[in-house]
Amino acid sequence: MRPRPPPLSPPRRPIYTTRASHPTLPAPRAAEQHCLRLLERASTPASLLQSLALLLKFGLQSNPLVLTRLFASSATAAPALLVPLVAALLRPDVPLDAFLVNTLIRAHVASPIPSARRRAAAFFPLMLSRGIAPNKFTFPFLLKSCAAHPGSPAAGLQAHAAALKFGFAADHYVSNTLIHMYSCFGAGFLGDARNVFERMPKYSPVTWSAMIGGYVRGGLSGDAVMLFREMQASGVRPDEVTMLGVLAAAADLGALELTRWVGRFVEREGIGKSVTLCNALIDTLAKSGDVDGAVAVFEGMEERTVVSWTSVIDALAMEGRGKEAVGVFEEMKSVGVPPDDVAFIGVLTACSHAGMVDEGRGYFDSMKMEHGIEPKIEHYGCMVDMFGRAGMVDQGLEFVRAMPMKPNPIIWRTLVAACRAHGRLELSESISKELLNEYPAHEANYVMLSNVFALTQRWKEKSEIRREMSKRGITKVPGCSIVELDGEVHEFIAGDESHPQYKEIYMMVEEMSRELRCIGHIAATSEVLLDLDEEDKEGALLWHSEKLAIAFVLLRTRPGTQVRVVKNLRVCSDCHAAIKCISQVYNREIIVRDRSRFHRFKDGSCSCKDFW
Repeated sequence: MRPRPPPLSPPRRPIYTTRASHPTLPAPRAAEQHCLRLLERASTPASLLQSLALLLKFGLQSNPLVLTRLFASSATAAPALLVPLVAALLRPDVPLDAFLVNTLIRAHVASPIPSARRRAAAFFPLMLSRGIAPNKFTFPFLLKSCAAHPGSPAAGLQAHAAALKFGFAADHYVSNTLIHMYSCFGAGFLGDARNVFERMPKYSPVTWSAMIGGYVRGGLSGDAVMLFREMQASGVRPDEVTMLGVLAAAADLGALELTRWVGRFVEREGIGKSVTLCNALIDTLAKSGDVDGAVAVFEGMEERTVVSWTSVIDALAMEGRGKEAVGVFEEMKSVGVPPDDVAFIGVLTACSHAGMVDEGRGYFDSMKMEHGIEPKIEHYGCMVDMFGRAGMVDQGLEFVRAMPMKPNPIIWRTLVAACRAHGRLELSESISKELLNEYPAHEANYVMLSNVFALTQRWKEKSEIRREMSKRGITKVPGCSIVELDGEVHEFIAGDESHPQYKEIYMMVEEMSRELRCIGHIAATSEVLLDLDEEDKEGALLWHSEKLAIAFVLLRTRPGTQVRVVKNLRVCSDCHAAIKCISQVYNREIIVRDRSRFHRFKDGSCSCKDFW
């Protein structure tokens, strides 16, 4: 029997190839990892937007991990996109976790855009409303966001309470941030910062640095130095941040011995001399009166930034070495470092303090014409100060009236000071009255008008101004002078008797007065703005704080020792003339740093050439 043939296979259908309308999407896990890699590499707004497009294409807009990476990358690659992206993607149906919320707070805190920073703390209530428990990483970010708004301490107090409630207040990192936050709220909250500090079981360099920095920000630089000495005694090795805080305190106090010690300590302990630390050392040496030392640090730097150059320019400007400051500015340009707006403030200040009006005008005009920098109100203020110091009051007033923005009170007060210095009392009175009407809460406006009335011997009007100040609770900032001696800082206020050696100091001041009269010094009684007879006015001038400070140093040091004084206000013309005579009679070099510059008195003359 013949075998049956195999069944015939059905005819093969022709194969037609068609292009798919949608490419095959990767598996969810692969898509997630691909997006995460792209977002991690995103460094520009364009690359971030490309990653966003892929994220949406893959349908990952509700993936917490991917959104976390997106918001974190936006904070660094495209800060301007952070708020719009959060508004668009953080919908109510998106599942939140602590990692995502912590990232949102951190990204907004780090944003250079003020409106974004103000939104940072708002994510914490959102976290709680969704039933998500915060962790120990939540509070450092949250507290930093509160610290960024020192005018609203209530939010910080609530955040501290929340940290206590959830049991994280004792965490080392949380405690460090609490210290930082309270110190940012101002001197009134430094006690709270210190309470947190004292309750910590152990201190790291970060802890010490936070508290030292807090004291400096709160104007308690002496306490900052004392705390640093406690840190040394405890055996904790300071780091660069600590030294930056100590240098800031030393700069505030004008403590040259401490500043030089910090420089030696950094070398000895092998603390990295970063550009930031070197810049701070330059600034502090300059503010402590050692401009040549500041220049030496600058010349020894291997790497320099525009901040380094600006620090040296500022240092030379403060001492009236305008031509040298201009030379450094020109050298900076010649080596290819473009000046920024801060560098121009430095060179304009140098021109102002040295009376280099034409050069100052040239630099001001070059900002926009040569460097494309739009002058800010600070630059206009430098120009007004320049005209005022040179006695060009009318030109200064014309310049102010031609400004493209509204002059601020500082500019008007600068013009008032120029009017007073150059005898334009009517104009001074007119401007002071306008300032007082527009800014009735600022004590300087009352003091200026009161001084004008005193200079024109209108004692009744002066008394009325003082009564108005008293009624409003406004007080005048007292003159204060500081000297550093044997590692200790001594503070003097006019007429104060709180110093342990005040009797000897007052006797020394009287001796100085007798010696000055012997060489023909006559007290400038016009500086006494009180209704007194001439003899009483001379007595009032005798006890100015800088004279007390100088008398103390003369008592406590060997003949020929340099005297260094830091004063919080502008030195008056009588003290300026008297100190020139003291330097001659006692054969001392006396360096005084007042509110605006350095005065180096030697052999009866001053480095400012009576131009300050």
